[in-house]
Amino acid sequence: MASLEVGALPRAGENPARMGKAAAGPRRAALGELTNFNSTAVNTKRGGTKSKPAAALKTKQPEKQEKQPEVQPPASVAPEPSEAPQQLDVSMKEESELCQAFSEALVTVEDVDEQDSDLPQLCSHYVKDIYKYLHELEQQQAVRQHYMQGYEITGRMRSLLVDWLIQVHSRFQLLQETLYLTVAVLDRFLQVQPVSRRKLQLAGVTAMLVACKFEEMYAPEVGDFAYITDNAFSKAQILEMEQLLLRSINFQLGRPLPLHFLRRASKVANCDVERHTLAKYLMELTLLDYDMVHFRPSEIAAAALCLSQLLLEGLPWSETQQHYSTYDETHLRPIMQLIARNVIQVNDGKTKFTAVKNKYSSSKLMKVALLPQLGSVFVRSLAEAADEAQ
Repeated sequence: MASLEVGALPRAGENPARMGKAAAGPRRAALGELTNFNSTAVNTKRGGTKSKPAAALKTKQPEKQEKQPEVQPPASVAPEPSEAPQQLDVSMKEESELCQAFSEALVTVEDVDEQDSDLPQLCSHYVKDIYKYLHELEQQQAVRQHYMQGYEITGRMRSLLVDWLIQVHSRFQLLQETLYLTVAVLDRFLQVQPVSRRKLQLAGVTAMLVACKFEEMYAPEVGDFAYITDNAFSKAQILEMEQLLLRSINFQLGRPLPLHFLRRASKVANCDVERHTLAKYLMELTLLDYDMVHFRPSEIAAAALCLSQLLLEGLPWSETQQHYSTYDETHLRPIMQLIARNVIQVNDGKTKFTAVKNKYSSSKLMKVALLPQLGSVFVRSLAEAADEAQ
């Protein structure tokens, strides 16, 4: 132990196997050529060039300094110490003013989904993207205005069929979405595939069968629809029409319904049950009107709610409702006039299609069809404006 020298011990981090090679030449840096000297003074094996001796470097360095003397910048060019902080303060002040102006421009629009982050059923994080997509989808699967021109069937025949389908819907106790989807599928089918007067009812029950399969958990059987037509059509005929209908609409059953947009609009407006139910009644009356088949479902829902809150509470269409529905009251005014015309016709007995009014005259739906506001001067003035526009 006494014969061992301290200098023989390897340093920390050194490989004892390479101790012999360390004396042969300078060690290479671990991370490239990381040294405190100039890169030209280090002998590297990559380039194969030898570095110049230190004496030559010392003799040439003064010459370069004499040829290129260092020029000092003038005193006027150097910024004062107080100038930079002053510019920084001005820029930060302008930025804060812009942010304040931008926030004040959006303060009128309330975020109605802000309090729903803890409820995953409401999809508050991407509900706006969902309804943006629904707005695009309703344009892709639109219905043309007056698509029955040149057909054997007429708009009155369509209204008679829809009135009968509403009664069938109530008898089967189906979902509300099923009724709206039935009429939507029927219109989209008829605008690309004309049918005869004899097969119009067959197309109607087939559209309801398809809607039941799409919306209902327990859909009625094919035999039930054959029975509801007094066996005027067999099950084989209904199934054959189902294949033709689905091929005609390219199996696209995801068209948004007015009911979807009404629920969203009622949440934005913080509606009570009566206002929402009255809007549903006004909206369901449009199913019978052939002149309103070309309006988008979002327009129908917004106009129905706008008219409902005007009749019950006298509330105008707010900026928040305009933001979420993408429609202002001026855009909705012609649609409200057509809805008012439907109300006056059914109240004055000018039409025989009273299935919707009888449905909403029950206590289960708060008897909204019997409200005195539906016969007010305001509603009649809107109906008269609709007649003058035609």
